[in-house]
Amino acid sequence: MSLSSYAELQSSIADWLNRSDLTAQIPDFITLAEAEFTRTLRHRKMITRSDATIDSEYSATPSDWMQSQQLIVKTNPVTPLEYVTGEALNQLKATSSAVGRPTHYTNIGTEFQVFPSPDASYTAELVYFRNVPKLSNTNTTNWLLELAPDLYLYGTLLQSAPYLRDDERITTWASLYAKKVLDIEESDQRTRGQTSVRMRFSPLQ
Repeated sequence: MSLSSYAELQSSIADWLNRSDLTAQIPDFITLAEAEFTRTLRHRKMITRSDATIDSEYSATPSDWMQSQQLIVKTNPVTPLEYVTGEALNQLKATSSAVGRPTHYTNIGTEFQVFPSPDASYTAELVYFRNVPKLSNTNTTNWLLELAPDLYLYGTLLQSAPYLRDDERITTWASLYAKKVLDIEESDQRTRGQTSVRMRFSPLQ
């Protein structure tokens, strides 16, 4: 069976589970799998850019933001801001109340905090990891389903096991899922000329 769309994925999951009574639950399993993808997977296709205006100490992150890679102020020359922890930024604030072109930043919840506080309106560019786009009846495919339908399948089957009280299958699905995450990240690293991959898989408890 093809696995190129949301509907085909749901049908395949029902076949693998040999169940015809999970129509209402399978979309939930897929949603849980997508949340796990976002937590464990890092791939170049998750990286995107967004322009922003920094004119105050705090600015909202994009709605699909997950993890920052770089924040750049588009001055002449372009100025990359240095990321520091929230504690370190507070220490910087404690030593100076000056305003000016930001040089440091941190993340506070779903906001950016910069130091020093801007003395003008600055155009910035954020490079960040975004969430995996969620599948739905209107968004029937995404880059991850096209790249790795097997990851979607095993990830969803893993999420189904606790609901079905099928503890014996958790180890099987978890092992297959972890291997696919590693395969995808190794392939991505090779494409980018890198060789080391760090796993971030957290099996179900």
